[in-house]
Amino acid sequence: MDIEIFPHRLLNADTTEGLLNDLDEIEGVRRMVIQGQRLPSEESGHPDRRIITIKGEEVDLQVKTGRVLMEIDSEETIDGVKEVCEEYLPFGFNIHVGMFIRKHKTVTDNLKYGEDLDQIPEEMVGLTDQNAKLSERATVIKKQE
Repeated sequence: MDIEIFPHRLLNADTTEGLLNDLDEIEGVRRMVIQGQRLPSEESGHPDRRIITIKGEEVDLQVKTGRVLMEIDSEETIDGVKEVCEEYLPFGFNIHVGMFIRKHKTVTDNLKYGEDLDQIPEEMVGLTDQNAKLSERATVIKKQE
């Protein structure tokens, strides 16, 4: 099951970092994706284009977070998500239930990557911008078992 957190404002880097770290602590969260408008290159000096730390791993924040997509285990997980969102998003947010993250490789993936399609890890399916270079696509942070 997928949910979408839609904040009523774009999030700055600090809010994104705190929100993602606390959401990751919720039992039942499988994976998360942030989406938003692309930030200018590092050379521009934009204050939100920086390295954030998620689960102790450094990640280059390349977008101004406009929504967070999450794959979760069950509806009970939504209550924990709401609690975290109320802490970080006092200006308001909506949570939508639906199908937001692809679960399988598609014909488009096959056309774009051809023989290299098998090199895309399963956990990356549905998480990446199809127009970006593969090296800029996503950062996978493994859950600690």
